[in-house]
Amino acid sequence: MASLRELYPVPDIDPVWTVPQDFEASFDWEYDDGRKQMMHLYQKGKDMQWDALERVDWSLQLDTENPMQIPDEMSGPYHTPVWKKMSDKEKAELRRHMQSWITSQFLQGEQAALICAAKIVQQVPDLDAKFYASTQVMDEARHVETYKKFLECFGVAYPMTTPLQTLVDQALRDSRWDMTYLAMQVVIEGLALAAFNNIREISKNPLAQQVNAYVMQDESRHVAFGRLTLKEYYPQLTQAERDEREEFLVEASYLMRDRFEARELYEHLGMPVDEMIDAQKESGFMQHYRQALFQRIVPIVRDVGLWSDKIKSAYTDMGVIGFADVDYDALSAHDNQRADEFDEMNRKAREDYVKGVAEEGAAVVAAE
Repeated sequence: MASLRELYPVPDIDPVWTVPQDFEASFDWEYDDGRKQMMHLYQKGKDMQWDALERVDWSLQLDTENPMQIPDEMSGPYHTPVWKKMSDKEKAELRRHMQSWITSQFLQGEQAALICAAKIVQQVPDLDAKFYASTQVMDEARHVETYKKFLECFGVAYPMTTPLQTLVDQALRDSRWDMTYLAMQVVIEGLALAAFNNIREISKNPLAQQVNAYVMQDESRHVAFGRLTLKEYYPQLTQAERDEREEFLVEASYLMRDRFEARELYEHLGMPVDEMIDAQKESGFMQHYRQALFQRIVPIVRDVGLWSDKIKSAYTDMGVIGFADVDYDALSAHDNQRADEFDEMNRKAREDYVKGVAEEGAAVVAAE
């Protein structure tokens, strides 16, 4: 199997991206029992570790013309004049590349989360938070493994988008540990959860469904970790420090809202880039999709206390202020339920397979 980078259709991508670091590693000599909620999350993180090679049913296949079996009307290109002029073969190729591009961003984001979680282990001052963040490091490594294996099924992959790379760069360069939390645990992972949910619920392909369902089960805990830590920390900040975080949050939210352009994909396929992007921006579908991506971010921002007029004004402008009242705990409970459903489905499939083999064997013996 070729390396995943060899599947990039985009030329001249550096094999390694390096980000200079300038922060202090913190040791906690207290070794106390830790906060009850944090230690509960840590225990949950240990209990819910899983093996990507064993839990996911990799015997399942992707569809050749619509890999994740997503309805065309649930994708941006469908809402452009260009789509209507395309042949069936061209549409199938665009579906494969579009779905690969989306999955590639999941993969790239998970490696970013892996590195950010490792940074948090070093920086965060409290040992109980270090404990939990260490379980997240393992989670993110498993997610990278899972999406890499899944993406290989597409036969094409894409590098990290510029907007995502910009935000990750900011999160890693900033020497303050809470800014890494804010960028990764709240914005990037909150946005990813909404995107994962979209695939999990609208895809008709069981492999795509369960990959995203299993990753979501972990990510819900990660966001809860950031939520708990920042909710305790932010009341201690000065107004000037809060203003700085809110300014960053507004810029990051607009940056991530505009992330899903797929410019490099259209360039590679020789399509009219600006026409595709402009048509999608004007479509009601894309406006709704971009708003829905903030379903998980807005209630967390409100919960951690960054809820000034500046934040509310920005989220009103983006059309996402209504998500402030979303019950995040209910969403997280649903994520766990859906993952359990796929576990049960896979368990039954294995049992049926074993039963079928046994019945075939018994039939052969009886015939003899």
